[in-house]
Amino acid sequence: MKGFLSAASANGALLRVVVRRLMMAAIAGALALTASAGAARPYPDRPIRWIVPWPPGGGADLLARILHARLGEILGQPVVIDNRGGAAGNIGAAAGAKAAPDGYTLTFAYSATHSINPLVFPKMPFAAEDFAPVIFLTLVPQVLVVNAKLPIHNVQELVALSKKRQVTYASAAPGSLGHLGGELFASMTGANMMHVPYRGGGPALTAVLSGEIDALVGVPVVLGPHIKAGKLRAIGITTPKRTNVLSGVPTIAESGVPNFDVSSWNGVLVPAGTPPEVIARLNEAFNKTLADPKVRAQLAEAGYETVGGEPGKLSRFIESELAKWRPVVKKVNLHVE
Repeated sequence: MKGFLSAASANGALLRVVVRRLMMAAIAGALALTASAGAARPYPDRPIRWIVPWPPGGGADLLARILHARLGEILGQPVVIDNRGGAAGNIGAAAGAKAAPDGYTLTFAYSATHSINPLVFPKMPFAAEDFAPVIFLTLVPQVLVVNAKLPIHNVQELVALSKKRQVTYASAAPGSLGHLGGELFASMTGANMMHVPYRGGGPALTAVLSGEIDALVGVPVVLGPHIKAGKLRAIGITTPKRTNVLSGVPTIAESGVPNFDVSSWNGVLVPAGTPPEVIARLNEAFNKTLADPKVRAQLAEAGYETVGGEPGKLSRFIESELAKWRPVVKKVNLHVE
């Protein structure tokens, strides 16, 4: 009898071990299925935040708002614009750099944030390595204008006048594209020019319109109405190709300054470490958005030249911009606190 009880007890213990192992295997299987289902979940499955390091109404904000609705339709999820202005774009860009690398936070990158600020701010709140490129969105040609009352009709006449007396040019701020574009022009032509910074593009434009300042480098769409009204005279487009916005204005390069090339640019970044398949999905969606006829028409009307393409095109362009502006910044010993 005692032997029988011992055998029964042993069999019961064995049965409990078997049942426990089966339960553990079932739980592990269920967890594996859950994880697999999560991994296979299509991206995106919730709204995407797009940080724009500029207040509402600025150029960067305008471009994002032209694109975000169609982009959301293609991705199947809303793309919500999050304006984070301040510190020449550094505040918003820093927020994007610190976001989770999951594809649900995009950062709008442009000339100031990634090709000028790293050269003029002694302390940057983010580094290039904090980001991965998604797409090179657009280029925006600039135009060199002068007050229409000046006896200047082309680049050569501006340079000639500067030999007789110093030519002044305005910009929205020290370290702005208008500032550095003017410095590059002076360096490449030998023109005697003095930079006069203002607090914003509006006051800088007003100074040139009034005749207080001679010249300005700015956006054709913004300056176009004043050119047509005869208050400003456009003497050169800053990119290698002419712009449709001011098709009759020659480029500075074709006016005797070979290789002169200044433009503002816009792109999209995500935090470093974002999965490659997520970046590929975003790149595809942005390229489709840029190819949409209605979007292209809006971009052209606003003065944007569409670029698009694979992610690496943006990172290579940023590197070339840093190489172009580094000696200019060094020459003028520019530092922004």
